[in-house]
Amino acid sequence: MSNTLADIKNQGLLLHACCGPCAEYPLRALQDVGIQPLLYYYNPNIHPQKEWQRRYESLAELARMRSAELVVGRDFDQDSWLRYGEDPQRCLFCYAVRMKATASKAKALGLKYFTTTLLISPYQQREAIIAAGHKAAAEFGVVFLEEDWRDHFREGQCLAKDDDLYRQKYCGCLLSLKNSQFKRKVGRSLMAFEPQSGTPQPLTCSLS
Repeated sequence: MSNTLADIKNQGLLLHACCGPCAEYPLRALQDVGIQPLLYYYNPNIHPQKEWQRRYESLAELARMRSAELVVGRDFDQDSWLRYGEDPQRCLFCYAVRMKATASKAKALGLKYFTTTLLISPYQQREAIIAAGHKAAAEFGVVFLEEDWRDHFREGQCLAKDDDLYRQKYCGCLLSLKNSQFKRKVGRSLMAFEPQSGTPQPLTCSLS
């Protein structure tokens, strides 16, 4: 971290989290150096609605185990992602939407810093995420932290397995599910899944 730990502790950190497994290592690493981030579940790209809820429940369970506070943004938008089809700009749109919402939330909550658990994944487009993060930070007058947790991706997945967290088999949107070799398995598991009492219901909107 180029910013001092003391400054981050004093001025607060919002940690955008895409799911429980990807949050495992970043949350522990931050807590281990005395930073208690506020988790933010904002993922309108996760489709269908049951999958959105299932990943929320996984993150909520991790937050409970790690004594972390969790806030949720309930936007849900299948149509905007479907309009992109196989256009690679779909992923850039996805990063931009989530980083802008996270920067806006950090500003609203009076937190100076934000980052994202997307930066642990070797399968995501790191430079595109960083560009989206800094653009959003400049717009809202906050600071985006360029963390690099990729070397700990497998460790985080093992932690999630040990904690019995749901580990998804596709990135999030319906196009990524369509291209997943596990789509039949995912479909069967979604049919069997029933949200827990108190799990938020996502709210359909249009973000494009």
